[in-house]
Amino acid sequence: MTTDEFEVVVIGAGASGIGAAVRLRQQGVRDFVVLEKGNSVGGTWRDNTYPGCGCDVPSRLYSYTFAPNPDWSRVFAKQPEILTYLGDTADRFGVTEHVRLGVEVLESHWDPTMSRWRLSTIDGDITARAIIAAAGPWHTPNLPDIPGLAEFSGPVFHSSRWDHDVDLTGKRVAVVGSGASAVQFVPAIAPAVQRLHLFQRTPQWVLPKPDHHIPTVERQLLRRRSFRNALRSLEYRALEGLGFAFRRLRTQPLLRAIAEANIRRAIRDPQLRRKVTPDYPVGCTRPLVSNDYYPSLTRANVDVHATGVAEIRGNTVIGVDGTSAEVDAIILGTGFRILDLPIAGRVFDADGASLADHWQGSPQAYLGTTIAGFPNLFLVLGPSLGTVNSAFVIIEAQLAYIMSALRHLRSVDSLEVRRPIQDAFNARVQAALPGTAYSAGSCRSYFIDANGRNSFSWPWATDRMIRSLSRFDPSDYRVGDRVREDTRA
Repeated sequence: MTTDEFEVVVIGAGASGIGAAVRLRQQGVRDFVVLEKGNSVGGTWRDNTYPGCGCDVPSRLYSYTFAPNPDWSRVFAKQPEILTYLGDTADRFGVTEHVRLGVEVLESHWDPTMSRWRLSTIDGDITARAIIAAAGPWHTPNLPDIPGLAEFSGPVFHSSRWDHDVDLTGKRVAVVGSGASAVQFVPAIAPAVQRLHLFQRTPQWVLPKPDHHIPTVERQLLRRRSFRNALRSLEYRALEGLGFAFRRLRTQPLLRAIAEANIRRAIRDPQLRRKVTPDYPVGCTRPLVSNDYYPSLTRANVDVHATGVAEIRGNTVIGVDGTSAEVDAIILGTGFRILDLPIAGRVFDADGASLADHWQGSPQAYLGTTIAGFPNLFLVLGPSLGTVNSAFVIIEAQLAYIMSALRHLRSVDSLEVRRPIQDAFNARVQAALPGTAYSAGSCRSYFIDANGRNSFSWPWATDRMIRSLSRFDPSDYRVGDRVREDTRA
């Protein structure tokens, strides 16, 4: 069997992987491949096709700066439009010719004798000088371990694996979970079902969504770079303002007043209001935006069970509080295992220890991008980079850093971040988090890892992240021997 050789392997063809491929090409690198285990590009926007699926960040921010789209139909685009945008961008910038679809990476091992990564895939072996891991955190569904769920006779599916062959019209449906996906699909399916039972273990703060259809005149203005950039900057600063408030606990009374007013505006029933009102700080969990979620809960055919699910008995869903509901279908709106990055169990250092072995349940990296013990490996959307701002802002900031590192790698064999540098960075992050809503005393969210540590959130302004990633400093790294033969770019 022959082994393919590349300068760079990009794992994943979602927003991160497409962006990485574009930047590689712009840097003059052609000797790379993008490995995508799915049957098309798009990542999470390919996988998530549930009714109502869309972006909760303004479309102008949820796009690449090098590929602005003046033709978004809404301020907050829906899934089909975002997926089309990603595919069009991949085609337009020549990414598609580098993509291998249906190729899953099984294992990646660092070979210190050759200063290369050796990858095993379902399509053969590959070696590469560097890996850009762009699989993203919103990939692996969080499937709850509910007694009796496997024996339920009706349809059961996760929101990110929506079964469009199942007609929910006139059915009794249980929705387990009330996170970002449920906030979008519950209003979409509630009018069609006979009965919807929402089992809500933890209520979410849901803020108003300033969404509207973008008229033709506004789209024409958006074709002007100055207008488009000004509007993008305004939206960026608006989200930064929200992030500032989340990082200052003294703003909680104001934030809570706004969020509670949104509940009162939509829900008159005092009991239902109490059920959907969280008891933790606004910003502790991912901020959600919707104009139709709370109204959908007031429908006569919707019941909110303020409890987790204890078990499934026959066709009956039983809550922890003893309430029950007979249903015909169960939809799991239980989110993703965002701190269990898919790559962690498949990437191994020179001694054979996996990234998961190193992390022991608490992901850590330097600037969310490089990891001690794993030379020439770069993460996109890695740990401790989560903000309220657009993922595309984070992606592009990281890619600028990674491209600088790859330019330096042309003249050396390997780059491995020094552990003291990584440890000092993570210590600063953890020291800054307790004063924020992300890690307030009563806050429990998917930001918190298996060891009780917030491994997701960036505790400062996004501007600081961009500045930190704008300069690659070789002194932060252990540098391998200079390349003697392989000088390919």
